[in-house]
Amino acid sequence: MYRKIALAIAFSPRLEALIAETKRLKDLHNASLLLIHIGKKSEELESRLLSLLKKYDVDPNQTKIIWEEGKPAKKIIQLCNAENVDLLVAGAMKKEMLFTYYLGSIARKIIRKAACSVLILIEPSEEPTSFKKIVINGTQQPQTPYVIGKAIEICNLEQASQVFILNEIKMYGLQMATIGEDTEESASKQRKKIVNEEIRYVEDILKTIDQHGLKITIKITNGRWAHELAKFSESIHADLLILGGHDNLTFFDRLFPHDIEDILGNLPCNLLIVKK
Repeated sequence: MYRKIALAIAFSPRLEALIAETKRLKDLHNASLLLIHIGKKSEELESRLLSLLKKYDVDPNQTKIIWEEGKPAKKIIQLCNAENVDLLVAGAMKKEMLFTYYLGSIARKIIRKAACSVLILIEPSEEPTSFKKIVINGTQQPQTPYVIGKAIEICNLEQASQVFILNEIKMYGLQMATIGEDTEESASKQRKKIVNEEIRYVEDILKTIDQHGLKITIKITNGRWAHELAKFSESIHADLLILGGHDNLTFFDRLFPHDIEDILGNLPCNLLIVKK
């Protein structure tokens, strides 16, 4: 599915685990690999990197390694665009003394502005395993059919055992639909009708996708979609949360962040931002 995968290298204590995870993804997708480090190149760093590549059976002769200096987010985005990268892999930082994860300004800029998909790993392992329990955002947005299609492809590749698609009922629409009902019974029927419409929205998308026998559960929520996605993913101990990215963010988007910021500030699990 992904033809070229890039890993952003920061020579942190988790570099080894990130290389192991990215190697698994490279093999799974039969992709080429690009390693990007924004910072000064030294013999010590190069030797450390080559040693790790050898340890995880990554052929340096078939792996492009780019050493650049400059502003990290800007450079990483430029290089991913120039190299036609499909997927960029990066790690998230753990908040000190708290069991939550957050993205710093560099990662947030990359997610907002990168043209490729971005995978954030919160607990990369030196012995990586596939994503078995996956949650997908099915909230009605322009990119949702594309996101669900790509997500199902990933679920098939990963041989996921449990797949959940969450769709949100807009609270304002639900309130307006029931405000004129004179009994609780009629209001309940109207709510059920709206829930069924949201389920059909996802089902109609799935009809166009080859699911290969995946076990897919559709769930309907009535809160803010990002908050509900994060809460549900955490409650079931999901391996991966998949949602679509927002393109062409404006000045007002920075003043009034998208709901996605709720997830970026408190990651419930590994996060994949799918972009076309």
